[in-house]
Amino acid sequence: MSQVRSLNRVILVGRVGRDPEITHIPSIGKDVAKFSIATNEGYMDKNQQWQDITEWHNLVAWDWNAKKVEKNLSRGMMVLIEGKLKTRKWQDKESGQERRATEIIIDAVIPLEKSNKTSSYQTDNGPQQSGQDNYSPQQPGPQSTPEVQIDSDIPYDESNDPF
Repeated sequence: MSQVRSLNRVILVGRVGRDPEITHIPSIGKDVAKFSIATNEGYMDKNQQWQDITEWHNLVAWDWNAKKVEKNLSRGMMVLIEGKLKTRKWQDKESGQERRATEIIIDAVIPLEKSNKTSSYQTDNGPQQSGQDNYSPQQPGPQSTPEVQIDSDIPYDESNDPF
């Protein structure tokens, strides 16, 4: 066993690039969701022109995270992802060459905007609201506070709070 500690952790905030593709794998009885997100950053080049850089990330969610992704995410939504990097290797059947793909295996997913999958949503107090409150990133509309979902399985220890 190695004496050196290491950490494989990824935290991304970006926009969903395509609707998640959900597949059920009968041999193991699990669902898997695959999709991508884009993260952007920029810099000022030597000609004082702003240059945008977009990085695409391939993501994989299993089991209940796959169901959450399917239910809550759609193309264009801002999302926070936590997970770990994993590289898969396989033999290409046509060329016989070894192929590799690096993906982020999702541990937690937090939508930072309301889903635009439906034109209405259910509120806590019962009746359905019309699409007026349904924020879509492509259309100007009211800015809403993101709904943060707290994992209640993780205890909070106030003695470690630096504030």
